[in-house]
Amino acid sequence: MTPDEMKKAAALRAAALVQDGMRLGLGTGSTAKHFVDAVGEKVKAGMHLLCVPTSEATRAQALSLGIPLTTLDETPALDLTVDGADEFDARMRLIKGGGAALLREKIVAAASARMIVIADESKRVATLGRFPLPIEVTQFGLGATLIAIGKAATGAGATGELRLRIAGNGVAKGEPVVTDGGHWIVDGHFGTIPDPEALADELARIPGVMEHGLFIGLASGVVIAGASGLATIGQV
Repeated sequence: MTPDEMKKAAALRAAALVQDGMRLGLGTGSTAKHFVDAVGEKVKAGMHLLCVPTSEATRAQALSLGIPLTTLDETPALDLTVDGADEFDARMRLIKGGGAALLREKIVAAASARMIVIADESKRVATLGRFPLPIEVTQFGLGATLIAIGKAATGAGATGELRLRIAGNGVAKGEPVVTDGGHWIVDGHFGTIPDPEALADELARIPGVMEHGLFIGLASGVVIAGASGLATIGQV
């Protein structure tokens, strides 16, 4: 299978968990996009669902497919969220935020009874950190926030370069990437994160950090698609 076919296979496996009447969180990214497509097919076939998108891009996709949408203000408790990941380890700790939607993704995941991650086998790692860690920051006081992030990372045993994410294409090419919440993204190129819990705790204490891409204790299970087929860890 091609990488995209692997992503679709994982998404369809997760879509099999969707039942009539569910309140769903819809993830963001290339793998989650396949899941949203599958949810659209279920709605088209007559299934009654109510969904919360994790980004404006996912919202637009869902609306184009006729998927009924709600908000966490109207529907604060969800049954299931299905989303992708940039990395995951054997303990189902994740790095997310490659698509700059980590804040909304984490809010939706935390509001869900279950979070299922869908990913191709290339996203599995022994130690988190190969994928740069996205950190969503307020635009005010960026210099001070970067210093605090650097100290926090060093204190947690993670060292490397911090880079403000810059748009590579589109009308904002060359400008800082702006999230749906109006924030910027700083990527931590650490290589390895020896203690994700410690780093998560340290980052959460920094006033200028709105959220970070370490998702710890949120995933209930992971569906992994590889050349030899599908595998799962956790409860799927």
